[in-house]
Amino acid sequence: QVQLVESGGGLVQPGGSLRLSCAVSGRTLSNYAMGWFRQAPGKERFVVAAISRSGVSTTYGDSVKGRFTISRDIAKNTVYLQMNSLKPEDTGVYYCAADTNYNQVLQRYGADYWGKGTLVTVSS
Repeated sequence: QVQLVESGGGLVQPGGSLRLSCAVSGRTLSNYAMGWFRQAPGKERFVVAAISRSGVSTTYGDSVKGRFTISRDIAKNTVYLQMNSLKPEDTGVYYCAADTNYNQVLQRYGADYWGKGTLVTVSS
């Protein structure tokens, strides 16, 4: 079994930055494609960023391209989401997801494993 624990959320002003972390336990990170999803109140969950098992391929949602960066540290078994130039519309619960199949990670509810989420609020 894979356990995912997100951290790093909080309240930030528009234009600010946050870095989210997703600690992976139970399996080696290099065996999994990873994704970050956002769900705002009353809205559907959607993929913000994803990274393949090899780490070579990344995917970003249109609304975050150029502002967010997904990365990983294999030695720490951790995936990160660096969020810059934050906007109020970036507010929501951010979930980490894992699957051995990259295409599954890109699907809204396709991944096998999910964390419980961390709340990000962008507000002045």
